[in-house]
Amino acid sequence: MDLSDLIERNAAFTPDKPATIFEGEVLSYVAFNARIAQAAQALKAEYGVSRGDRVAILSQNRPDYLVLLYACARLGAMLVPLNWRLAVAEQLFILSDASVKVLVLEQAFAEVLPALETSLPEASIVGLDFAPPRGSAFDGLLTHARGDGRNPHTDLTCPLLIVYTSGTTGRPKGAVLRQEALLWNGVMSQHMHGLTSDDHVLTVLPFFHVGGLNIQTTPALHHGATVTIHPRFTPDATLATIARDRPTLTVLVPATIQAVTEHPGWATTDLSSLKAVSTGSTIVPPHLIERFVARGVPVLQVYGSTETCPVAVYTRLGGDLSRVGSTGLPGLCCEATIIDDDGAELPPGAPGEIAVRGPNVFYEYWGNQKATREALQDGWYRTGDIGLRDADGYFYVHDRKKNMIISGGENVYPAEVERVLLEHPDVVECGVIGRPDPRWDEVPVAYVIRRKGCSVEAEDLKAHVLTELARFKVPRDIVFVDDLPRTALGKVQHFMLRRLDAPESSQGEAI
Repeated sequence: MDLSDLIERNAAFTPDKPATIFEGEVLSYVAFNARIAQAAQALKAEYGVSRGDRVAILSQNRPDYLVLLYACARLGAMLVPLNWRLAVAEQLFILSDASVKVLVLEQAFAEVLPALETSLPEASIVGLDFAPPRGSAFDGLLTHARGDGRNPHTDLTCPLLIVYTSGTTGRPKGAVLRQEALLWNGVMSQHMHGLTSDDHVLTVLPFFHVGGLNIQTTPALHHGATVTIHPRFTPDATLATIARDRPTLTVLVPATIQAVTEHPGWATTDLSSLKAVSTGSTIVPPHLIERFVARGVPVLQVYGSTETCPVAVYTRLGGDLSRVGSTGLPGLCCEATIIDDDGAELPPGAPGEIAVRGPNVFYEYWGNQKATREALQDGWYRTGDIGLRDADGYFYVHDRKKNMIISGGENVYPAEVERVLLEHPDVVECGVIGRPDPRWDEVPVAYVIRRKGCSVEAEDLKAHVLTELARFKVPRDIVFVDDLPRTALGKVQHFMLRRLDAPESSQGEAI
């Protein structure tokens, strides 16, 4: 059995039921299953995709994103979701690191193709909404799909996803999730949301993050529910869909909660169809939760990461939602604990590192044994997040992974931005931190030591970073200094920079 069999079984039980709704078009379960079968046939027959091969996708949310996911499951292949907000240089690194065999993309992101011909010329190209100059159109491939759409020795133990996370060393790492991780993640989502085939999930978060893909979307499809898909989040479309189509569940991160609840239509939108809203990705301000609660909609919190698929710790619909700041209890199918630096379990009330163990945890970092050994110890995934649990076992997250910045729901690692800044000839040293921001939660800020006698300005460095990294990773502010706070070993003390920056915190729009 593989994960695509769940869709096939739902197609048998409820063939005419809507599986997905996208821009007014309904795809029934029987049609969804047929499209998955055609995609698997085409990938195998046209491109020789076999067990363990990598297929990348560069696209906004659309049903064919999910078609490719389950087609890869059927073939024992791996899907590599690409963040369309990344710079071309970042996307090329991921495509090369994963040795991608096929890239499937939307025309809007075709700017990656010229460089890909040089860096990965053997990769085949498929256009979701166009016919690439050196490739094929997806619909055309499916029309002529023939043959066997399965590969031997394919089952739930096969890796299915390689999701790249920003790296603490300045390069992203590919977290490998097996099919069984998505299966057990779906069981925990069902437990968390009281999910049934009668539910209607609204997905507005991007599929290139496990939150958009796996908190509700794939679990809903596994249980025979309906998923309405938005290409990307906008508060207008989100509120309009809630009022018109009456979904029962959705996931919003704090930045999108703020955008929705500050929209002019918020007060008059009928929210009565929602049995819950789920949130996570960062520490959630209680006042944002209260905005939905005041309208009669319970807010569930989920804690996890790319490496946990992501459902690991959560509050449950019908459970205790009274503990302000708590992200809940360890999930139904996994364990979570608090440990010290030596890996010893700490008692209730003692802060330490959160560790997770279970079938939802990732298998390895792609091609990076050292990072895998550091993160997975005795079966436990050491998250790097700091928190505690109370006497009743409820978890509270106090700080995020070391120095990670979360800006508008996107992860930004200082080391990655620092690496690019240091490539500029006039930058001697630098340190990047997150500055609180009322709209984006945080924005990156850089403290920079310039080369003596140079005249480089902040705007020059911002432009330099933008050539290599996504716009949301470009420092909002660049502060020139003569020295940086350091440890005894000479490492920059980011926590000291945050203290220095606190009086200068400012508001503003994203770059």
